[in-house]
Amino acid sequence: MDQKRPLSSIIREVCDGWSLSGSEQFALRYADGPQLYITEQSRGDIKNGTILRLTRAARQLLERIQSHGIDARLEALKELAKLSADPTFAAEFINMEGIGTLARLVESGTHFGEMLAFTLTAFLELMDHGIVSWDLISLSFIKQIAGYVNQPMVDVSILQRSLAILESMVLNSHSLYHRVAQEITVGQLIGHLQVSNQEIQTYAIALINALFLKAPEDRRLSSNPCAPLFQHVIRGNRPIKAEMAHQLYVLQVLTFNLLEERMMTKMDPNDQAQRDIIFELRRIAFDGENDPTGTEKRKAMYTKDYKMLGFTNHVNPAMDFTQTPPGMLALDNMLYLAKVHQDTYIRIVLENSSREDKHECPFGRCAIELTRMLCEILQVGELPNEGCNDYHPMFFTHDRAWEEFFCVCIQLLNKTWKEMRATAEDFNKVMQVVREQITRALAMKPSSIDQLKTKLRGLNYSEILRLRQSERMSQDDFQSPPIIELRERIQPEILELIKQQRLNRLCEGSCFRKLGNRRRQEKFWFCRLSLNHKVLHYGDLDESPQGEVPFELLSDKIPVSDIKSVVTGKDCPHMKEKSALKQNKEVLELAFSVLYDPDETLNFVAPNKYEYCIWTDGLCALLGREMGSDLTRSDLDTLISMEMKLRLLDLENITIPEAPPPVPKEPSSYNFTYNYS
Repeated sequence: MDQKRPLSSIIREVCDGWSLSGSEQFALRYADGPQLYITEQSRGDIKNGTILRLTRAARQLLERIQSHGIDARLEALKELAKLSADPTFAAEFINMEGIGTLARLVESGTHFGEMLAFTLTAFLELMDHGIVSWDLISLSFIKQIAGYVNQPMVDVSILQRSLAILESMVLNSHSLYHRVAQEITVGQLIGHLQVSNQEIQTYAIALINALFLKAPEDRRLSSNPCAPLFQHVIRGNRPIKAEMAHQLYVLQVLTFNLLEERMMTKMDPNDQAQRDIIFELRRIAFDGENDPTGTEKRKAMYTKDYKMLGFTNHVNPAMDFTQTPPGMLALDNMLYLAKVHQDTYIRIVLENSSREDKHECPFGRCAIELTRMLCEILQVGELPNEGCNDYHPMFFTHDRAWEEFFCVCIQLLNKTWKEMRATAEDFNKVMQVVREQITRALAMKPSSIDQLKTKLRGLNYSEILRLRQSERMSQDDFQSPPIIELRERIQPEILELIKQQRLNRLCEGSCFRKLGNRRRQEKFWFCRLSLNHKVLHYGDLDESPQGEVPFELLSDKIPVSDIKSVVTGKDCPHMKEKSALKQNKEVLELAFSVLYDPDETLNFVAPNKYEYCIWTDGLCALLGREMGSDLTRSDLDTLISMEMKLRLLDLENITIPEAPPPVPKEPSSYNFTYNYS
């Protein structure tokens, strides 16, 4: 194809070669991919080897649409519906007044069934390019489209396209909103929510969203035929019956709009009515219902009570609700839990207040962060996204679904906190796990709050860890035979690296506390491995050392060759003594002993879990045994993962074969070598 020649000349040459008359009625388009049309402006993008197709031009297609033959018109409209997504074709078709032609066909009311469906599809695709303003749409066209939506029995494909066109009108033009609102109401759209076709439900909800978003603030309720139902919900009169569940679809936009308003409302620390809500939370948790004198008796203990409730600000907990989001929405959720699920609320508060300080799950802080998280997960406060088809049926089966959802999730958070044996420092880790539990449960589309509870029960902390491990292995393609083989080859190198790190740490040495029976100041002792890894040197110290202790100060030593074994926990001799019964569980988990000839022991209690793993691994490595600590497993996974990703970096986006390629046959001769002589 000669790029220097005009495109029309090339098309004429192709038509002459195939004995086709009227070359001006033809155009070129790509045969593969999106199959876009080629114009003088876009012809420079054509690459050598590209296959082009000769097809009907936009003008010829427009003439066929206006023809009198029904079959020819139907075929032309079907082809137009496919081609309208091409911006190049759309611009050409629109320049020839093609949209006006389609609008007149719809206004005439002479098209039905499949022909009308293709006409509406082409019209919507052409308008979505943004070349023509929606304000040019006539009132008669709007009436005709609204009529398809209001008809009791209409083809599904026509109804779907009509709803989509009305939504685009409302969202893209303020003047068209008023025209559409006069022709169709939310009350008429509710009927389309009661069908089994989910696409129709989705398009109907999208149109309701659009009407609600574009409505003036003062008319969002008053101009709506569903206003009595909306007002019934807003005023707190919520006994909506089960048979009205379908109508609750309509409440999605309104309910989430109210949630957004509360979410962005800061608490005024000087507002007595708002402060009374916090006081009510305290009263329900600690005073009980039938204690009229309890309030006066406990005034001096309010600060302690607010701390037990888990507020960050113990003196003035109202300050915890000044950040938006979640603002007052978090306080609303907490009050609902305290009043409607009082036993659950009291159990959570008292259960956590009776734990050790470091393992306490702060109810107030958790409720505030959980509310913010739920708003993020459900995208409260964000505009409807027409590219997202997620919707959760359980929110339409309960008149207080949001509050019940919060109550289920706060109990989940408390349960996960216990399963993780979390402390205050683990707060963010717990919230990450809870987010994953909630998003996984919602992805299963539970149809009711009870089903959500069932899904969450199966997603405990251990199950989340298992799923993470499984997905990570699947994501990295760890099940592929070549990857497994590579991992097996790398693992000995990584284990040797970890072993050397452990032995180097033993050579640096560590300080340990002495456990005594008498109540006196604790003494310290130090132990380190010789640089040739043959002797353990140890000795007493008066105080904890600030740096490395030289071998000269360590008077005792044990040859590594004399060590029989290393024991941990309850198997340690110093943990079997009577005085050891008084030691708590943490000491037991950090204890280990070296058994050596003749029946002697060297007893350790590590200062922390990290030192415990370092020393038990290092001693096992000295004895030629497997290093089995949690730290070794973690280091091994991390280092192998990093090493494999580095080695596979050049193979990114390349499919790795399951089996090696076959060895090619030997050549017929080896005479292809260069003869230097």
